[in-house]
Amino acid sequence: MSISKAIEVVTSINEFGNLFQFVRSAVSYMCSHMSGSEDKTLKDDVMQLQSDLRCLNETLPAMYSLIDRAEWRIHVPYVAQLLSKLKDAVYDAEDLLDEFRWYELKVQIEGNGTHLSPFIDFFRNVTQGSFNKVADIQKRLSNLSTQLEKMGLRDITPRFDKSLRPVTTSFRTEPKLFGREKELEEVTRLLGVPNCISRSSSKRKRTYDAANKESRIADVPVLPIVGIGGVGKTTLAQEITTQQKGKEATGDNLDDLQQDLVSEVRKKRFLLILDDIWPDVLKDDAKCWRKFIAPLTNVVQGSILLVTTRFAEVAGIVGIMGSFALNDLKDDVLWDFFKLCVFGSEDYHIDPQLELIGRSILPKLKGTPLAVKTIGRLLRKSLDPAHWNDILQSELWQLKQQETDILPALRLSYMYLPLYLKRCFSFCAVYRKDYNFEEDSLAEIWVAEGFVEPEGSIPLQHIGERYFKDLVNLSFFQKHRGKYVIHDLMHDMAQLVSKEECYIIKNASDIENVPQNVRHLSILNTSGFNYSNLLSLCKYTKLRTLLCNKSLSSGTLSSVMDSWFSKLWCLRVIFSASVRDLPDSISKLKHLRYLEISKACPLKSLPSLLFSLYNLQILYTRKCEFERLPSNFKNLVNLQKFVSHTPNKVEVDAVEWGEKSGLINKYNQTTRDLTIYNLGAISKDQAEELELRKNEHLNNSLTLIWSSLRCPEHNEIEVLQALEPPINIKSLHLNGYPGEYLPSWFCRGQLSADTVDNSNGSVGTVLGSLTELSIEGC
Repeated sequence: MSISKAIEVVTSINEFGNLFQFVRSAVSYMCSHMSGSEDKTLKDDVMQLQSDLRCLNETLPAMYSLIDRAEWRIHVPYVAQLLSKLKDAVYDAEDLLDEFRWYELKVQIEGNGTHLSPFIDFFRNVTQGSFNKVADIQKRLSNLSTQLEKMGLRDITPRFDKSLRPVTTSFRTEPKLFGREKELEEVTRLLGVPNCISRSSSKRKRTYDAANKESRIADVPVLPIVGIGGVGKTTLAQEITTQQKGKEATGDNLDDLQQDLVSEVRKKRFLLILDDIWPDVLKDDAKCWRKFIAPLTNVVQGSILLVTTRFAEVAGIVGIMGSFALNDLKDDVLWDFFKLCVFGSEDYHIDPQLELIGRSILPKLKGTPLAVKTIGRLLRKSLDPAHWNDILQSELWQLKQQETDILPALRLSYMYLPLYLKRCFSFCAVYRKDYNFEEDSLAEIWVAEGFVEPEGSIPLQHIGERYFKDLVNLSFFQKHRGKYVIHDLMHDMAQLVSKEECYIIKNASDIENVPQNVRHLSILNTSGFNYSNLLSLCKYTKLRTLLCNKSLSSGTLSSVMDSWFSKLWCLRVIFSASVRDLPDSISKLKHLRYLEISKACPLKSLPSLLFSLYNLQILYTRKCEFERLPSNFKNLVNLQKFVSHTPNKVEVDAVEWGEKSGLINKYNQTTRDLTIYNLGAISKDQAEELELRKNEHLNNSLTLIWSSLRCPEHNEIEVLQALEPPINIKSLHLNGYPGEYLPSWFCRGQLSADTVDNSNGSVGTVLGSLTELSIEGC
């Protein structure tokens, strides 16, 4: 949950008072059956709980800020352990406040007739004898924040410094450029750098002297080189210019530096290289960038600025010539570089057994030079095949790395993100590598997880989709065949920063390594799982996400799911490949917001207890065919989307309009047939809520039936006017319509008489696709 979301849940004395006001009035009734001491104790406990919840809520914003600061100092000893514990305590606080909100919703939806039961349930859950969950969480937060602040995090401003981003120079740091000859040639061509760049200074001087006579241009062109961290952008830039040029700056403020720069660049054609540019330059409408390049005007024709960056957004803003993408190294080149990093020579005659293991390791490195150097450093510690096999069998994120290695280098990109984007991206570590992400689907899950911060009246879904676009622009996602993927090394980095929160179970042995306080868990569709394996997951009671891609036998699955739902009360997102039925224990999932069943299931109806999930936002059962839905569907007050496979018609009784009108809008965005009975019982305003004419999926039949029931307003014509069907409807049936004439949407265009049954001739219509019209008993 984000800062804003936590504040939204329970923001003020008044909001806390909504439930407590009812509780205090009801406590008087209970107190009449108690002794005087019990009376006072209960009143004191109620007031104390209200105060503790408010205090806990007010503490969270400071904790989010502390988490952000701690992530910038993760390399400091013991900070990582304290940060993990702090996150766990914050998540516990979020869950507790979210649970309180569910009880508030229960009172609002079911009315005060529920008496004290919601509060009593919540009170008993929070206070267990002398132990109080709220007080315990508050104590943990206070203790952890004190320890972190003692370690120097109190006044830390998140920013990059030389310890995080070492300064680069124009001097080559690699002895040889591997596999980049074509890229070097192409970049050199784009820059217009003469082939004699590495020749003697006298020849260079003649080139520059000739350039002085060339015409001038108003603005300097900019060529960005773009690629993920560690792919070799700096090395390529260093290869283009291998000798230090110019003179040292005489001052250290921006004006002095720019004066020195102007005095040099105005004299001759120049190549200026800016290495490792970050999105900070784009803040305030790129004010920083515009200020930097302000002196670079009226320059000699042929002058150019080369920029390297890991962010597509930066390249898109500063680049005038378009971007040059630096991709992964090819396998044959990568193997030579691998041998150089491990053995010190690309001609080393490697032991056949080690070569076999080494070539199996290479695919993990995804053609990235820094990843090769990182693994090479680890492998050269021992040439024992057992040591190499250990590294082969390990995930890259599980291997201990120095701050200059690949994952710490990629982690810099993550650290740059605002906290809400950090949570969104790190959550993606729960998905397997090469997973195809869809913008709208992932945004729905981020909203369900509480990662999306409210912004006025903008729908959270739209904000989540904007978050996704931001991560794409910052190169955390890459477009692939219409969908999006995360580069494998970026995925390794995501697993590194979320290793206590996200975990992927690939086989039965992985279950033993699940972190104790894991929050997001996925089970891949691989063999080897049994009932006992899956049942053991019940001990991870803090789980918020469970993605079960494994299809199981019907009996096993039903039993396992019943156990999961009975124990894993904090679940917010559930994805299940298949289910035989949804056990009644699903009603225990007060936090649940997203439920998806991906395969066809034998369910004919949803359990009535499902509709106590007042927080549920998304319900996907695309391949399930339901014959009916319970009348308490109306209780899903937060439901935004319900999609299922419904070839059969949906029937709604207008007498139960308050319960069913929301059903028509929410139930299956792909419904093709709709029947509404007892239409005389509803008003024009209720009919307008449906907005049938906007439902493009309702393209087969619409049946509208009146009866003897009558709304006091007697506005049948206006009701039918409001029920105008979409223009692509094929069949329309009116039965028992009591109005004196048809509404205006019948009176535009023509319909042939042979399509009319029991009417007095042709009827005008705007329904261009209509093939059948019947008007009976009118």
